[in-house]
Amino acid sequence: MNNHKLSLLGKTIVYALLFLVGLSFVAPFAWMLSTAVKPLDETMKLPPVWIPSEFLWSNFQEAIDTMGMFWRYAWNTFYISILSVIGATFSSALAAYGFSRIEWKGRNQLFFLCVATMMIPFPVIMVPVYTLFRELGWVGSFKPLWVPFFLGNAFSIFLLRQFFLSIPKDITEAARIDGCSEFRIFWQVILPMSRSSLLVVALFTFMYSWNDFLGPLIYLTEQKNFTLALGLQSYQSRQGGTEWHYLMAASTLVILPLVILFFFTQKTFIQGITTTGGKE
Repeated sequence: MNNHKLSLLGKTIVYALLFLVGLSFVAPFAWMLSTAVKPLDETMKLPPVWIPSEFLWSNFQEAIDTMGMFWRYAWNTFYISILSVIGATFSSALAAYGFSRIEWKGRNQLFFLCVATMMIPFPVIMVPVYTLFRELGWVGSFKPLWVPFFLGNAFSIFLLRQFFLSIPKDITEAARIDGCSEFRIFWQVILPMSRSSLLVVALFTFMYSWNDFLGPLIYLTEQKNFTLALGLQSYQSRQGGTEWHYLMAASTLVILPLVILFFFTQKTFIQGITTTGGKE
């Protein structure tokens, strides 16, 4: 009986802690939504007003009109994100296949080196990479923001390699016996069996590219080429005093596609995460 009570108490404590942690993540999002539909005079009140006295849904349209080129920013962001997803998913899957399904000398050592690059922060390589793109004449265009994804991503390669290792080798051996080339095995056997993990890589890449601020800040020079993240920063900086209700309305519109995307893919997303535990 005592053990049962201790077990119940332990579960209660765990659930309470999880609730508090979850609340800490939800609170900023809830505050953003609340501020997005408030009148301006309620955005900075103390104590905070969580439920507006009047729901101003027109704030969203006003935010779009005030930013001026919101839909142009949205298209730029979507264009860069889609190309990044295509590049990262294909190139990372191809590299992961080589690291997991093909035996060659130095494979594990090179994979370790690839994974080690995740520990290098972007500011360390920012200057030489910028210099390279400047010499190529790409500064001011979208190319520096999506072309590197076609060269693979260390985290995505690691994730997909772990999943590919969990696929029985008998399947690929049988395909080789039937005369399939390595690329055909990769394209027609491995990829169809890895849809959930590929979706995880695609979602991570899309979210990173959609939210990226530093990259566009460094490489984009003309306002017509700005992404949503850079457009929001530009909108805030050009206001004499920040109109928080419009800024939060615009921010809500920016993250809305990500929320909708995750809502419709969460089951496959979670499945892809839980099945990437391959073994040597």
